[in-house]
Amino acid sequence: MIELLTSSLRLSAPLIFAAMGGLLCERAGVATICLEGVLLISAFTAASVDLLTLNPIASVVAGMFAGSIFMGLHAFLTQKAKTDHIISGVAINILAAGLPPLLSQAWFGSSTNTPSVPTAARLSAAWMIAISLVLPLGIHYLIYRTRFGLRIRSAGDGPEALQTAGVSVEKVRTLALLLGGALTSLGGSYLSIGHSSQFLRDMTAGGGFIALAAVIFGKWRPIPVLFASLFFGFTEALPMILQGISWKGISIPVQWIQTLPYLLTIGILVTTIGSARPPRAIGSNQN
Repeated sequence: MIELLTSSLRLSAPLIFAAMGGLLCERAGVATICLEGVLLISAFTAASVDLLTLNPIASVVAGMFAGSIFMGLHAFLTQKAKTDHIISGVAINILAAGLPPLLSQAWFGSSTNTPSVPTAARLSAAWMIAISLVLPLGIHYLIYRTRFGLRIRSAGDGPEALQTAGVSVEKVRTLALLLGGALTSLGGSYLSIGHSSQFLRDMTAGGGFIALAAVIFGKWRPIPVLFASLFFGFTEALPMILQGISWKGISIPVQWIQTLPYLLTIGILVTTIGSARPPRAIGSNQN
């Protein structure tokens, strides 16, 4: 039971970071299917910089910068170029999936992984988990207790009112996206130099999409999104415990067990999507 709990917390941390980043963006009215790509590019950047500097803090900062750049590209495409949010997100995911293998091959001689980061240069997983559990409280305060949070909510629910007040919707959304990208990137950095010791190709394994599902399941509210992320982390940890367990000589195929988190994600979305009410202006390009 203790092993299941600790595994759940370890696997929940990147989901919480990505979900909090996605929550900020979506409350501002921008759909963020690109969370997967931001996780990937920040994971690769953090691992690469850590191999170069052997400084995990500098590596996390570099990862946050890379993630913000990609989310800034999403802001440009959706707010300036008026691109459909889903199309922009898919394009960023494709770019983030292809760029790390290309750079990894050029820099490290392998397109599938980077070299392992020395133990002394890795992030403290315990500290990152603790930060992930406290972060939703800060996001709750930001959204519901600050002027910037009020503007974020207005950009997502009533951009016309924000315009009438003389505030640029484009600026508010762009700032929310940059901040959301930085928060999401904490999850990517944790994956490559905290939870693991290197970047592996496609190591996020759909974590960005599961984080987005947590945002929907939590109805775009920080604390419920936290618990949704913890639940999804539990569903990812459960197959690890179930592997090797048999009953009367019959064991469940490993492949079936590994699909459990994704099946549960689909099931939850199917049963809850009708009751979830997203921000009214999400997906719009109004400025």
